[in-house]
Amino acid sequence: MATQDYYQVLGVSEGAKPAEIKKAYRRLAKQYHPDANPNNAEAGERFKQISEAHSVLSDPEKRKKYDQMRRLGAFDPRRAPGARQEGATWSAESGGFDIGDLGGLGDLFSSIFGRRSREERRGETLEARLPVPFRTAVLGGKVPIAVPVTEPCPTCGGSGAAPGASLSPCPECKGRGTISFGQGGFAVNRPCPLCRGRGKLPSAKCETCGGNGEVRTERRLMVSIPPGSDTGTRIRLKGQGQPGREGAPAGDLLVTLEVEPDRFFRREGLDLICEIPLNVVQAMLGAQVRVRTIEGRKVLLRVPPGTQPGRKFRIKGQGVPKGGQRGDQLVEIKVELPERLTPQQEELLKKFAESTGMGY
Repeated sequence: MATQDYYQVLGVSEGAKPAEIKKAYRRLAKQYHPDANPNNAEAGERFKQISEAHSVLSDPEKRKKYDQMRRLGAFDPRRAPGARQEGATWSAESGGFDIGDLGGLGDLFSSIFGRRSREERRGETLEARLPVPFRTAVLGGKVPIAVPVTEPCPTCGGSGAAPGASLSPCPECKGRGTISFGQGGFAVNRPCPLCRGRGKLPSAKCETCGGNGEVRTERRLMVSIPPGSDTGTRIRLKGQGQPGREGAPAGDLLVTLEVEPDRFFRREGLDLICEIPLNVVQAMLGAQVRVRTIEGRKVLLRVPPGTQPGRKFRIKGQGVPKGGQRGDQLVEIKVELPERLTPQQEELLKKFAESTGMGY
């Protein structure tokens, strides 16, 4: 097979963003998938190229190493069997270059094009956003989440076969579960797209999963929210992501928190701010008011005479706890004026204004 550049295979530029790579892969995979092109060997070969390109370019670490090799000329199409270049020799037995003498570069190649390790078969890391009540984000607690995952089909156990159906070796991979093809002279093994890496095809497909061996379901979990969490806080749940292949470990679940607003409190750093309404008489003569804290207790606050609108009072140690510290609660005074006065009230207010020289 002719050597092809992964970026050219997907039709994207070298600086393509992950979203562009993903979009290009989905479009091409849908177009050339074996299920959509039965008995079309050319489409099957194209699908292999697309899958391999995506597997490398969608992984940040593999893409970084691949770019390094491209700069070093490791994928020069002019290389041919029998060529020798900087310690790399063609091996007829292996179907690729012998990279044992390349030192660190050999390790670089092996990390991408070697056999699939247990870590490579590990399930995907899933991401989810989780709304969290304001009080739970401040004090900590547990919040439920439902995560869509793909799991082995409970009917066929992941084989894709209907009950009682027979299994025969896959004609594409000859029962190995992997296919091998070259890239720049290197042999690459990847899961067979026809049997999806199982090595066998059923005589009749499982009706539950349609022969895929997998079903889409929801996994329900309880997420522990640390005290002092804020919008954007990320929590990693080990092993709660996509199940791995062939018994490999599951991926992780990365949860991003979205703190819901509260009707009474708002947050500034480690401080909590709330508003307390007072009438004109309370503001002028002073008052004692009970203020609710985030923990649900009520604290008695003494408001001195002549308190102005917008003045803030501090309640120590009733703010956000985080990292061994805790902020304060700031109580902002909001003076509410009556919308209407009775004739008697208006007369009394005029006399008060005259006696104080305020006028009206």
